[in-house]
Parts: sequence; structure tokens; C-alpha cells
Amino acid sequence: MTRNIMAATAALALLASGQAAAFQTPDDATTAVKPAKDGTTPEERANTARLNAEQASRAKVDNTVYAQEVSAAQQQVAHDQTVFAEETAAYEAEKARVAAMSAEERMTWEANAAACKAGDTTRCAAPTKPPH
Repeated sequence: MTRNIMAATAALALLASGQAAAFQTPDDATTAVKPAKDGTTPEERANTARLNAEQASRAKVDNTVYAQEVSAAQQQVAHDQTVFAEETAAYEAEKARVAAMSAEERMTWEANAAACKAGDTTRCAAPTKPPH
């Protein structure tokens, strides 16, 4: 009787541990999971589909981030070009103002020098003191 109990316990332990699959016929094992023509199981195809979906989702996020970075860079370039154009225009305007002022001062000086030579002493420059 002890032998029977031990045999029953061993059989139950064998079934519980998953070793019962060894006692299945080949037909029972193949009907459980049929691979596709490419040799993959439904579980493998489901995992592949899940991984593909995850990667596509990450790629979509990466593409969105990249598009935002490109847009920001383009906006920065446009801003920099606008600032450069404004600063160049201000420089050119100041350069023209200084040139006009210089030309006006030269014309005034030439007119005063000519009047002084002609005898109008009120337009002569004040004499300079020689250095000591």
C-alpha cells in the first residue's frame, strides 16, 4: 500500500511539474501550437507585432522631436539674419551720417579758408600756439 501511495504521489508530482508533456503523443503536441509556414508561432508573431508597434511609436516621437528641432533651428537662422540685416543697415546709416558730416565740415573749412585768403579776417582760424 505504501508503494501505491508513493507511486500516486510521484505521478501527481510529475504532472504538476509539467513533465506530463513527455507522455503526450506527437499528434497532441502539434495540435497545441501550430507554427505558420514561416516557422513562427502565434506567440512569436504577436511579440513581433508588439515590438514593431513599440518601435514605430518611438520612431514617431523621435521624428516629431527632430521636426521641432529643425523648425527651431530655421527660426533661429531667420532671426539671426534679421538681426544682421538691421545691424548692417544701422552701421551703413551711421557711416553715411559721419561721411555727410565730414563733407559738410570740410566744405565749411574750405569756404572759411578761401574767405580768409580773400581778406575776411572774421573767417580765419585762430592762430595756434607753437609748442614749448
